[in-house]
Amino acid sequence: MQIDMVTPPPRLPITFFNRYTDQIEQEEIYGESFLRWTYESRAGQIALALAAKRVWFSKWYGWRMDRPASRAKVLPFIETYRLDPNEFLDAPESFRSFNEFFYRKLKPSARPIDDNSDSIVFPADGRHLAIADVSLADGFWVKSQKMDLARLLGSRELADRYARGSMLISRLCPVDYHRFHFPVAGKAKETTMIPGSLSSVNPIALRKRLAILWENKRVLTEIDTAALGTVQMIEVGAACVGGIWQTFAAGDVPKGGDKGYFTFGGSMTMVLFEPGRIQFTQDLLHHSSQQRELYARMGDVAGHRAN
Repeated sequence: MQIDMVTPPPRLPITFFNRYTDQIEQEEIYGESFLRWTYESRAGQIALALAAKRVWFSKWYGWRMDRPASRAKVLPFIETYRLDPNEFLDAPESFRSFNEFFYRKLKPSARPIDDNSDSIVFPADGRHLAIADVSLADGFWVKSQKMDLARLLGSRELADRYARGSMLISRLCPVDYHRFHFPVAGKAKETTMIPGSLSSVNPIALRKRLAILWENKRVLTEIDTAALGTVQMIEVGAACVGGIWQTFAAGDVPKGGDKGYFTFGGSMTMVLFEPGRIQFTQDLLHHSSQQRELYARMGDVAGHRAN
């Protein structure tokens, strides 16, 4: 058996700017050793092709997190990742499985929604990137990676419409609150599902291959608004995500209203705005220009309607 003696590349840390501490911090990656082995080794790449990005693997893992035995993981997870049970709508002991805990609801007071009529809020807790003009972006997570809007949206017509639009990407880690919400008020249409595989959306994976975003399973929702035109919201599935669940009814939706939730795994939402409609906050734009995500919570301000 031949052993590959090539020195592996250095393991770059995942850093982000925390809006609330005003510091650049290093991400605590759930399952980091397995994730790095999968995307940073030859053997891991083979395993990825055979199983990890396959839909059946994620469904199987999601099934495990639905089993009553998974309930034993809840309290250690809360302690390890220093989550605040005072934010939970239900007591930690009440969850019948890990997945019930994972897509838990929070008390409304835990995530106040900015009430400025001109503001756009983050749709989820997580680490966020903002692109003011998608056509001018020269890198997502690393330089030289371009977004393929036609494949992402499953439509060349939509891609042309938003080619110079603005994009907000919100990445949810396994340790985050996993419900997603409407970033704007408006009239939401029925969802469209685009089938695909389920690879990780952690930067470890996206640094290697941005195409994961338009190869993974996705759900699109169009939101017609009075002041921002038509907004496209996309939920992207990921490895070990058992499902993308919608809880809203088509029709009028409020800013910050509950839209749905992901079952177990890291996940992502993306929001597309028509050209010239939105001005993102300066801290979000600054860190995004450095290919560095900004951590902020659902309901906080991501930007405002452009004048």
